[in-house]
Amino acid sequence: MTKVNLIVKARYLRHKETKAEKMLWRELRNRKLGIKFRRQHPLEKFILDFYAPEIKLCVELDGSSHKENLEYDKLRTEYLKSNEIRTIRFWNREVETNLENVLEKIKKEIK
Repeated sequence: MTKVNLIVKARYLRHKETKAEKMLWRELRNRKLGIKFRRQHPLEKFILDFYAPEIKLCVELDGSSHKENLEYDKLRTEYLKSNEIRTIRFWNREVETNLENVLEKIKKEIK
């Protein structure tokens, strides 16, 4: 995928967010946790759900997986590890039902 196509896809995903992404973004945006997060951030050939570049932290939300998504996730995880970007993952359902716990885990990663 070209860089332009990746940017277009990221913009599309920002407008097609899941309920969980919307809920979490309300809590991460505008430096509410003291760190700037970007939403649907293109990085190389991947799109990160939420990314805090100053501390190299990626927050990924998982819904129902398909086989093609599993391979993409594996490649993205390998790329992030090789670039020393920490990744924490949450299920959409966890964000929807226990947002405070999710935020506490993210805060621990920020410190």
